[in-house]
Amino acid sequence: MRSGITRRWLRGSLLITVLLVLLVEVMFLYSATRSYYNGVQQTMYRRFSSITGQLKMYTGETSQKTAASRSVALRRMVEQFSDKDKYEFMLLDSYGGVIASSSGTDAEGIVTRTDFEQAQDAVDGQGIAIYRTQSGEMVMAACCLVPYAAEDVAAMRLVTSLTLVEEQLKHTVVVALIMGAAVLAFTIMSGLYFVRSIVVPLGQVERTAAGIARGELDVRLPVTGDERDEVDRLRGTINRMAEGLEETEKMKNEFISSVSHELRTPLTSIRGWVETLRTLDDPSDENYRKGLEIINNETARLYNMVEELLDFSRLQNGRLKMTCRPLDLVAELTDAVLFCEARIQREGLVLVYNEPEEMIPVYADPDRLRQVFINILDNAIKYSAPGGRITVKLWAGEYKAFIEFIDQGRGIPPEDLENVRTKFYKGSNSVRGSGIGLALVDSIMTALDGTMDIKSTLGRGTVVTLGLPLYKK
Repeated sequence: MRSGITRRWLRGSLLITVLLVLLVEVMFLYSATRSYYNGVQQTMYRRFSSITGQLKMYTGETSQKTAASRSVALRRMVEQFSDKDKYEFMLLDSYGGVIASSSGTDAEGIVTRTDFEQAQDAVDGQGIAIYRTQSGEMVMAACCLVPYAAEDVAAMRLVTSLTLVEEQLKHTVVVALIMGAAVLAFTIMSGLYFVRSIVVPLGQVERTAAGIARGELDVRLPVTGDERDEVDRLRGTINRMAEGLEETEKMKNEFISSVSHELRTPLTSIRGWVETLRTLDDPSDENYRKGLEIINNETARLYNMVEELLDFSRLQNGRLKMTCRPLDLVAELTDAVLFCEARIQREGLVLVYNEPEEMIPVYADPDRLRQVFINILDNAIKYSAPGGRITVKLWAGEYKAFIEFIDQGRGIPPEDLENVRTKFYKGSNSVRGSGIGLALVDSIMTALDGTMDIKSTLGRGTVVTLGLPLYKK
């Protein structure tokens, strides 16, 4: 994972940064070079401008005398040129040949015709050339056509060495390279620090997740509580996932233990009565009939428990299909209440149910709806003491129908109330059962687009309210 993130960073952010630095370096060096060269070029052009300004003062009686005076003046300027240590000042004829030079030579090997040819083609009569002499020295030559007649003098040329400019450019290149290297070094160090700040926590997350996958559900990641830190939020999420899995594992183990106990009790009873019945040959014996009744009841209890587990498993896996159709909710609820009425009376409880006169249409699966009602009534019976009252109410609202089951049983402790819908959960106040009854009810109601609300007061009873959308034709 470390190499993967680092590789992506190298290919992405760092590569783009390197390319940007190189681009900026090239643009900066190009701009600096042009600036230095343009500075030298403009200086020579200003010298030409000063010389041509002086030539205006030479006027005579005839144009021939004026041209001669200008030619003499130019030659005198060449002879008396004061900046011989900086420039080579030349006069050129109309063919580009050197007529006079401030160094007194014909400048063989240090000039080309490029600047003269550019000046002839240019509108302003100026040309420039940068090249290396035969000795290998880099020079700049600027040529300017003489704007006035001066006998055989057709153009002026200034040649200067670029040795100092090259040295300055080398210094600029070194400074630019150092700055670029510093930028890249800072980028690499800050990038590696940033990558490490991600990779190290992700490595911890990876190792912790691997431990959770191996069943080590007690492992936890350190968190700082900074909600703005995405990695810290990820660690918190992993911790909550581990806590949830640990709680689920705990509830699963408790569920297995509880179900095992619930299954063992009727199985022990059935086995004991089967052994008893083996010794009885008379079917008219009271114990014989009692044994068969107990075996039948316990078998039905086992069957209902297994069916409840299978239904919940199918519902969780999406394999339990709902066969919904328009129903009269009053009729469905009344059937469920009548089914449980005999048991309610046997337990010494009082049932209060006033059947509404008008039908209430809903769209639901009748079998699953009956299962929901019986499951809630079964809980009300199990958790109520003899003499208690179980009240069932049904009414229709504007958009929903509501069913309310009220008992006067032991109630649900506040710490257990928020978990009673959780699968496998059995509260501290629970009695026999698989621990998935209300979880199954909640799942069925959700599948039917309904709601389930539970309110309870410890020692005073519980109120379960179901809501189902009304069916509109």
